[in-house]
Amino acid sequence: MRDWIKEIESPAERKWEEFYRNRFQHDKRVRTTHGVNCTGSCSWEVFVKDGIVTWELQATDYPSLEAGLPPYEPRGCQRGISFSWYLYSPIRVKYPYAKGALLDLWREAKKQHPDPVAAWEAIQSDPHKRKRYQKARGKGGFRRVSWDEVLELIAAAVVSTVKRYGPDRVIGFSPIPAMSQISYAAGSRFLSLLGGVPMSFYDWYCDLPNASPEIWGEQTDVHESADWYNARFIAVMGSNLNMTRTPDTHFVAEVRHAGAKLTVFSPDFSQVSKYADWWIPINPGQDGAFWMAVNHVLLKEYYAEREVPYFLDYLKRYTDAPFLIEIRDGRPGRYLRANRLSQYAEEENGDFKLLLWDEEKGPRMPGGTIGFRWQKEKGKWNLKLEDPRTGEPLNPRLSLLGVEDEVLLLEFDDFSSDQKLKRGVPVKYVVTKEGEKVAVATVFDLLMAQFGVGRGLPG
Repeated sequence: MRDWIKEIESPAERKWEEFYRNRFQHDKRVRTTHGVNCTGSCSWEVFVKDGIVTWELQATDYPSLEAGLPPYEPRGCQRGISFSWYLYSPIRVKYPYAKGALLDLWREAKKQHPDPVAAWEAIQSDPHKRKRYQKARGKGGFRRVSWDEVLELIAAAVVSTVKRYGPDRVIGFSPIPAMSQISYAAGSRFLSLLGGVPMSFYDWYCDLPNASPEIWGEQTDVHESADWYNARFIAVMGSNLNMTRTPDTHFVAEVRHAGAKLTVFSPDFSQVSKYADWWIPINPGQDGAFWMAVNHVLLKEYYAEREVPYFLDYLKRYTDAPFLIEIRDGRPGRYLRANRLSQYAEEENGDFKLLLWDEEKGPRMPGGTIGFRWQKEKGKWNLKLEDPRTGEPLNPRLSLLGVEDEVLLLEFDDFSSDQKLKRGVPVKYVVTKEGEKVAVATVFDLLMAQFGVGRGLPG
C-alpha cells in the first residue's frame, strides 16, 4: 500500500507540499460579508488570487460592545466559510431561463406580431396556447434565454395587464432587504411607481407573521443578540438559533454559564434544544393556544391579583393599553378621536389623535399618536406622558375599574368555540361636541375581558 504514495523522484524536495502552498497563495485580502437570508452580516476576510476567491477567513477584530459581554468573534458559520464554493458552483444560476413551452409560443407570436404587447395578447387570447404553457409549470423544461428576450417578454406582459385590468393587478415580490437592499429596492420601487402591489416578502415565503412589525414596529428580534447575555430566562419559539442565527448562538451558550435558564418550545427536538434546560414539545398548530394561556397567566398574576409598578408603567408609556375605545351597540368600536370632544374640536389632524383617561383631569390627549407625526408644529411626536399643549404631566389610567360610571356587558367573539360571550367591562361616559353621550373603555379593560381574566365583574 505504501508503494503507490511513495515519492520516488527527489523525495527530499517534498514537491507534494506545493499543492497545499498553492492552495493558500493570494494576491490580496478583501474585507466583505455574505448577503444571505440569515442577516448575520458577519465580517469576513476573502483571499483573492488572479481575481478568483481562493479561501475565506473569519474576521477577529470586532470591537467590544461593552464591559461584561463576551466578544463577538468567532462570528461566522459553515455556510459562510464555504461561500466561495457557491460562487463557482457549476449549478449556480447565472443566466435567465424560461419555460420552453412559453418560449416557443412567444417566438412564434413575435413572427406574426412585431409589437411585443400584441404578441403577448395573442397568446393570452388563445385558451389553447395559455393552457399549453400553464400545464407545463412544475415539470421542468427550462431553457436558457437572453436578457433582451426575457425582459421584452416580461415588459409586454406587464403593459398588457395594465392596459386591460389596471396597474393594481400587477402584483409582485422583491427579495428581502436583508439579502440585498439594491435588488429589494429595484423591485419594490418599480411596483410602487407603476401603481402595482409590492407584497411583503413575508407573504412570499411565509416566514413571519405581520403581528410583530405591526405591534413593535420592528421585525422580530429588535435587540442586539449580545443582549441575550443580559437575560436570565430565555424562551425560544419559532427559531432554531443554531441554524438561523449561527454567528450569534455562542451568546446563548455563554449565558448558560452566567446563570440563565433556557426553554425551547418546539414540536421537534431541534438543534437549539441541546442548550435548553427545558424542552417543551408542544403539538404542531397549538402554539397560538399555548401563548394565549401564557398571556392569561401574565395578566392574571401581574395585573389582576397584584400590580407590578414596572409593568404598569411600561403599558402606560409604550402601548395603546390606556387609550379609550368607543362602545357601540354592545361591542367595542373604534378609538375615541380627539376631535370628537369640544376641547379638541379644532385640533390639527384631530381625527388621527387619540385620547386616554387621566387620573385627575379625565379624558386628555397625549402627544405621540400619528396625528402629531404630520402636523405643522414639530417636536410633539414622542412618548412623553404629558399634555402637548401645556406640557403638564399626564397619569393615564389603565383600567376604569373603581371609577367607572357603569359596568356594561359587552359581546366578545370566542373563535375557538365559535360563540359570542358576554363579559362585564367598566366604562365612563363622555359627551361629544355634538352633544352625544358615548360610553368609552380602555384597551386594557377590553383586553382583560377578551382573555377572561376574573376581576369580580359579571359575565
